[in-house]
Amino acid sequence: MLYSIVDNDKVTVILALLLGFFLPFAALSGLKGVLPRDHGKDFAIDGQKSAGKPTGAGVIFITAFALLCALFVPMNIERIIYLCGIYLSMLSGFLDDSAKVPWGRVKKGLLDLVIAVSMSSTYWYFNKDSVKATTILGMSFDIPPALYIALGAALVWFSINVTNCSDGVDGLCGTLSILSLTTVAAVLWTSGAADKGFTSMLVIMTLCIVAYLWYNANPSGMLMGDAGSRAIGVMLAVAMMKTARPLLFIPICLMLIVDGGASLVKISCIKFLRLKGFMKNIRTPIHDHLRKNSGWSPTQIVFRLSIIQAIISLVTLGVFYF
Repeated sequence: MLYSIVDNDKVTVILALLLGFFLPFAALSGLKGVLPRDHGKDFAIDGQKSAGKPTGAGVIFITAFALLCALFVPMNIERIIYLCGIYLSMLSGFLDDSAKVPWGRVKKGLLDLVIAVSMSSTYWYFNKDSVKATTILGMSFDIPPALYIALGAALVWFSINVTNCSDGVDGLCGTLSILSLTTVAAVLWTSGAADKGFTSMLVIMTLCIVAYLWYNANPSGMLMGDAGSRAIGVMLAVAMMKTARPLLFIPICLMLIVDGGASLVKISCIKFLRLKGFMKNIRTPIHDHLRKNSGWSPTQIVFRLSIIQAIISLVTLGVFYF
């Protein structure tokens, strides 16, 4: 919208960058009083310290993200569907954040699966040539549509859940997500056939998360809840598919995978494989293990995991470029 009204690309970019931070920043400040309150987490380390804090802040900064995309990003059907998927993921998370009785894993898992299949199918339909040139370990593969959609859906579902599981330390999920989003944006921006509009969406989401981190820095004043973490997970997974190199998800999101993925692996092995002693001496998510067993403070966890991820991301970009 504004990109077609303001006949100056530099002015449009400056407006997008400024509003990308200040719109969600102001909205979070003004609307935090209407957010539901966190009930605390019985099984998380120091989980009761979050009780009473405003939660579900994702409903504010993801709504701001959607509005900013509508204003500054040229929209086509593909981007609109991605935006709807991100927003629906946020809404399902917010309804869970607001519920007096938290939703069960089955209900949330099925909703995530529907969104994941929709995002993967959309990418396949609008990027058939990229699917045929999908690069894995330096080799291009022509993956059958049904298999690609299934694998893409698995990526989206996994990304939603590892991002969600990592949201347990003030500033951790947001900071790691910013590092991952900026890295994949750099990959996309320098790609010859990059979707510049989608890359702009990544930049806008990054700025919205930065605005949220102002209030979520330890000790936090509000929490993003499932409303924020699940929407970020969808964006990260779709971005990885857009690179045509989906395995970049591993290095670019490695600390999210290690932190949140450990919970998924442990639960799956205990529940489905009946391995009751599996990882019995390791608390999950890993940030709980680092706090309780290693004695790291929340600030140390955020800084150290972020430093590791930043180094891995830089190495990944170096390998990608050279």
